[in-house]
This record gives sequence, C-alpha cells and structure tokens, in this order.
Amino acid sequence: MRLIALSTCITSIILSSASFAQTPTSHQFINDAILPPIQAWQGKSEALLVSHDHPWVTPFEQQGYITSPDYAHTMQWLDKLVSRSANLQKVSIGKSPQGRDIWMIIASKDGAASPQQLNKNNKATVLVQAGIHSGEIDGKDAGMMLLRDMAFGTKQSLLDNVNLLFIPIFSVDGHERSTEYNRVNQRGPVNMGWRTTATNLNLNRDYAKADAPEMQHLIHVINQWQPDLYIDVHVTDGIDYQYDVTFGYNVEQGYSPSIFNWLENTYRPQVESALTENDHIPGKLIFANDNADMSQGLSYWNPSPRYSNGYGDARHLPTILIENHSLKPFKQRVLGTYVMLEQTLKTVASHADTLTAAIKQDQQRLSPQITLTWQNEPQSNWDFKGIDYRIEKSEISGADVVRWDGRSKLYAALPVTGNTKADIQVQRPKAYYIPAQWAAVIDKLTLHGIEISTLTTPVNIRAEQYQFEQPQFGQADYESRQTVTAKLNASLIDITVPAGTVKVSTAQSLGDLVILLLEPQAEDSLFYWGFFNTIFTRTEYIEDYAVEPLAVKMLAENPSLKAEFALALQDKDFAQNSEARLRWFYERSPYYDTQYQVYPVLREIN
Repeated sequence: MRLIALSTCITSIILSSASFAQTPTSHQFINDAILPPIQAWQGKSEALLVSHDHPWVTPFEQQGYITSPDYAHTMQWLDKLVSRSANLQKVSIGKSPQGRDIWMIIASKDGAASPQQLNKNNKATVLVQAGIHSGEIDGKDAGMMLLRDMAFGTKQSLLDNVNLLFIPIFSVDGHERSTEYNRVNQRGPVNMGWRTTATNLNLNRDYAKADAPEMQHLIHVINQWQPDLYIDVHVTDGIDYQYDVTFGYNVEQGYSPSIFNWLENTYRPQVESALTENDHIPGKLIFANDNADMSQGLSYWNPSPRYSNGYGDARHLPTILIENHSLKPFKQRVLGTYVMLEQTLKTVASHADTLTAAIKQDQQRLSPQITLTWQNEPQSNWDFKGIDYRIEKSEISGADVVRWDGRSKLYAALPVTGNTKADIQVQRPKAYYIPAQWAAVIDKLTLHGIEISTLTTPVNIRAEQYQFEQPQFGQADYESRQTVTAKLNASLIDITVPAGTVKVSTAQSLGDLVILLLEPQAEDSLFYWGFFNTIFTRTEYIEDYAVEPLAVKMLAENPSLKAEFALALQDKDFAQNSEARLRWFYERSPYYDTQYQVYPVLREIN
C-alpha cells in the first residue's frame, strides 16, 4: 500500500473527523518487497496512540502510522500546541544553510522561555534531538506525541521534577530533501529525508570540528541551556535482529567513568524494563563484526568525539545514542522511542541528584594521563537475540549474500571485541598556548564553550613542542576536509610567549575536551581535521647554485658536521640522490624555515 506525499494529503494540521486512519499491513512501503521478512508486532505501547478524531492527533497517527509530516506541517502542528499550553515555549536555535529555522520546544512546569528562566526552577534538564540524519526521523513523531500528552493528556506530571528541551528536526534541509526512495533499507516512513545536510555534511561526524552551521547552533544550545542528559535519536543500518530499540553511550574506560556507571546501573535497567513492559525488545547498541557471519561476533563501540556520544564523553555530558532497528515498521519504532523518552524523564527526575553528582565527579577528575587512541580487546560475551539466515550465491553479483529468513534465533555467548584498550597516551599539560594568528582554532575552542585567556604581557614558560615528519594526507576529502596524520617528536624548550597569545588551561570542566582537540595524535583533533595543514607547505627555497658554496663553507667551518655528512653518505640511496644531499645542507643552514612542520601549539608542562 502506498500513500501520496504528506504535503499534498494534509490540508490542515488537525484533520476533520471524516479523515480515516489506515490499518497498517505487512506491505506498507515501496521497499517492502526487497527487504527481509517482517515479524508481526503488537504491543502495550499501542495504547499511547489516539484516535484519528482526537483534537490533538498527530499527523503520524492521523495517517495510519506510516507517514511523517514535512517541516511546514510539523511546525504548524507544534505551533498550535505551544500556543495553547502554558508549559511549552518555542525558540529558534539558528538558521540552516537554506534559511530554515531550527526550532526547539522548551517544556517546563513554569513555562520557561530562556536558559536563565529554566535554570531558576532547579530541575534537571533533558535535551532530545531528532533528525540529525533526517531520514531517521522516529524521534520527531514520538516527541510530538509525548509533548501532546504532557500538555493536554495523562503525562502532565512528567514535568513536575524535570525539564525537556526537544529539537524535532535538527537537519532541517536534509529533512526537506524527502522522497519515498531514500533509505532503501528502512521500513518507513513513506517519505524519508536525506542523511546529510544541504552542503552534504554528515552532522554525526561533525561534533568535534563543528563545521556545519547546524552543529554550531546545537553546541550553542548545549553551552547555554546546560542539559543534564542528551539523547540523539537514530535508526540503524546493517544486520537483522529481534531488538527494536537499541541504545548506547560512552564506555567505562573513557573520559566519563562516573557517568558511565550511572547510565549502566541506574538508567539502562529502568529504560529496558519500561520498554519490555510495553512489548518492545531493548538491547545494547549493536554492530556485527561481519554482517555475513554472526559467528564472528559483535563490536562494542568506544566512539570518538566526532560522534554525539563520543563528544558527550569528552565534555562529560551524559549522552545516549538511540538506534532503532531499521527493519522494524515505523509505527513500532516511534512507539518504542516514546516509551524510552518518557522513562528517561521519569528516571532523570527520580535520580537527578546522583546524575548531577556523577557529572561533577567526571568534570573535576582532571586525570593526569589522557588516552588519545584506543585498540581493540576482547569483552565479555553477549547473548544475542538475532534472526536466522542462510548464505546464497547471488546470480546478480556472483558473490555470497545473506538471506535473513525472519525466524528468531538466539546466538548464545557471541564473542565481543571493543576498542577499549588504551593505546597512545599523554600526560596532562598545565596549559596550551596558541599564537593569535591561528584564529580559526581559537574560535573553534570558544565555540565549544572552552575557557581561554589572552596574554597581556609576555610570559616565560617551559614547554613541549612537537615537530612533525612523514605527514600522511587523506587521499580524498572527508567531510569537506583533508585529514592528516604524522609522526611527531617532542622537545623541551624554554621560551618567552608573546603578548596576544591565547592560553588554554586544562584545569577546567572541559579540560579533557581541550586535550582531545589540541593533541595532534587524538582521533578527532583539530590537527587531524586539517586546521593546521598550512604548516606542511614549503614557501621558501634555496637554489642549487647557492647551496653548493654554502655547503662547502659549512663543512670547512664545522668538523662535526663534516663527520655527520660522511656518516650519512654510507646510505647508498642518500649518496646517489643529489637533491637529498643538497637538501641535507639546506635543512642544517640558518636559511631553513624553522617553522616548517612544527606544531604552533605549545604544551606547558607542570
């Protein structure tokens, strides 16, 4: 069964009672025929749905649970709800590249409309964001239902001890690039938005570098509104399994172990219990090591700060990544999300004190050693509620392909690997010093809410300085940037840092994030993302006719240099390379560029 686009079939946000809600079937979406068999589902959470003639029926409910409204109809419905409820306010967090407002709904008992007003009620605040990948829009429709029930239904008491910030559509431009042919592996809604922004950036790769205007707006929200817990709602890709709602967060070995313990021991049990009671099947965030061979086990993910939950780990903001299962019908996924969001508000309200304590513990930890990269290591085995499959030889590709058969299968004690073993580590510096000319870097730190200061007088410091060699640039642009990695050597120097230099202390609540952004070897450092790539550009040279007599003079005046050159000549490749031999002298001459491949950021040591 196929429906026409929502934008042409909805004439008003609250449809007349003559409209009818279509009964879902197992063949509702254009891609059903090419997807694995579907498992029939009915659950207690269906009681959350209202009838098509309810005065606050959402477009999702009105249209048979298989469509999601476009941007205009979403905001039209929300505007009407907000205008009638004293507990709801709406603010724009900024404009998208195509000029659309990114709206946020503030839900609080006292109708707060600003961060200052919200802070006065002394309640914990939950930030929920839908549509970072706007084809994965379950959170929007679930959030609309929940707001309706908190404003005029049976859930008004949810706001007694907690506040909710709700961004219904984060990637608003991608949301409007909507057709029924997006996300072929996902069962609904009928029309789905696009994965990336209007400039083709993936917002869930952008937290650390924050290139997209949308991401910059979101980080401003986090800094200004100071949520105590942040939820990022997605829909999966990948394998088939029984779970309909999976979710994950930072790992215990990471930068926020106290937050991990709260999420693992307080939050997860309560949310999983609520989902189970409503006939959903919750699970841990799941990735297969081999999508075609479940015996290879599962992957436990320690995300880097380019992702929402990795960024939350770095800045000590409890962050939950929801991944609803793409092969489950849209209705089931939306209802599962509703249950999870409702229970989140209940759990945060009931355990706000311990949540706040966990956040403060991690903010104040200031670990003397910080891990920059991680290696895989074995984890505890998992029992996995999977779907059975067979392997067939494809007549189309000639390769082996997986055929999921729709039958439930328990894969007992599957092996699990995860990137939780510390690899490259550094000692926590006292501070970093950034020359004023690196304004883009300084601006990025400020955007993240990191405290900086500018020297008004010169300062003498003992510091580490990095010198790079063998830079390796990405062969293709990645998320609009040319990434780079390099080997480095560190040397201790005593230096006078001039006035105007920016000092960034690591003794602050975002100190770990400072380190992960400014240490070149960190997985999502600003160095890796290309913010310093100009240091690898040679801009001054010496002609052969000048370096020849210079070399003769240098050898005559420096016997130790002469001995060093003789030793270098024992390398046959070097000895036979005239350019390398001349470059050898140039690099040791006073004419050489002393800033070439030198990291301009200094590490002040304790």
